[in-house]
Amino acid sequence: MNTDPIADMLTRIRNANMVSHENVEIPASKLKVELAKLLKNEGFIADYRIDDSSKFSKIVITLKYDDSHKPVITNLQRVSTPGLKTYSKSKNLPKVLGGMGVAVVSTSKGLMTDRKARKENLGGEILCYVW
Repeated sequence: MNTDPIADMLTRIRNANMVSHENVEIPASKLKVELAKLLKNEGFIADYRIDDSSKFSKIVITLKYDDSHKPVITNLQRVSTPGLKTYSKSKNLPKVLGGMGVAVVSTSKGLMTDRKARKENLGGEILCYVW
């Protein structure tokens, strides 16, 4: 059993990026699917799909690279951990690299980026930074 599934997902994506893999498989959960959807909408990954062919469903994420085959995702950083939750009000949400990156926030209306949370005046738990 994994104690921090979000950190596991981010580490798998980070490791696959470092060795230029095309796809990465991650055990599926509702939160991970929402995070993959958010990463796709923000343009950090090419695509994702849910594979239900085995006993446990998996998310297969297709990573995105630029023309010179450098990964689009430069880094992923976990902020809130199971042992130390990090919450923020909408006015105090961090800007990652001056707005170039994205802070993923878990709000009462689901996962969203820091920009969208600020726009909707929602605070919540800061899950991770992506840039």
